[in-house]
Amino acid sequence: MNDLIHCIYASAATAKYDKAAMQVLMASARRRNSEQDVSGMLLYTGDSFFQVLEGSESSVASMYERILLDPRHTHITKVIQEPIFQRSFASWTMGLAMLSRSEVRAISGVNDFFQGSSCLVGLDNGRAKKLLSAFSEGRWRSKVSDRAEAGADSRYA
Repeated sequence: MNDLIHCIYASAATAKYDKAAMQVLMASARRRNSEQDVSGMLLYTGDSFFQVLEGSESSVASMYERILLDPRHTHITKVIQEPIFQRSFASWTMGLAMLSRSEVRAISGVNDFFQGSSCLVGLDNGRAKKLLSAFSEGRWRSKVSDRAEAGADSRYA
């Protein structure tokens, strides 16, 4: 029986993160995720987090419980938790994208949400899946790269 799931949540950050602070956070997350056989990605934009966790139901539930207790998050909102056939981010213990609001607006299918919203917590199921799809298929990199060539500041790891 396949108990593979993904959990997608959004939260507001309790502090601002620069690239150095995010690298420290990611080193810890990648180590912990590797130990638990959890993969995924983290988007940080406008002082909000959007994260996808993939793995066994028990491992993902354990990770999510830790996040609920983590003082770096507030207004944690689980957007989707459901069984999946295969991982979208199998080769990433945790991918990271630090994007500006304008860079996220360039991602097709979610741009209308970012016209007026100030936090990813309000992201609905459909837009979350579009954002997940854009990241898992790599479409966001081409959009951000196009904007970077036009002079926008892009940051991703």
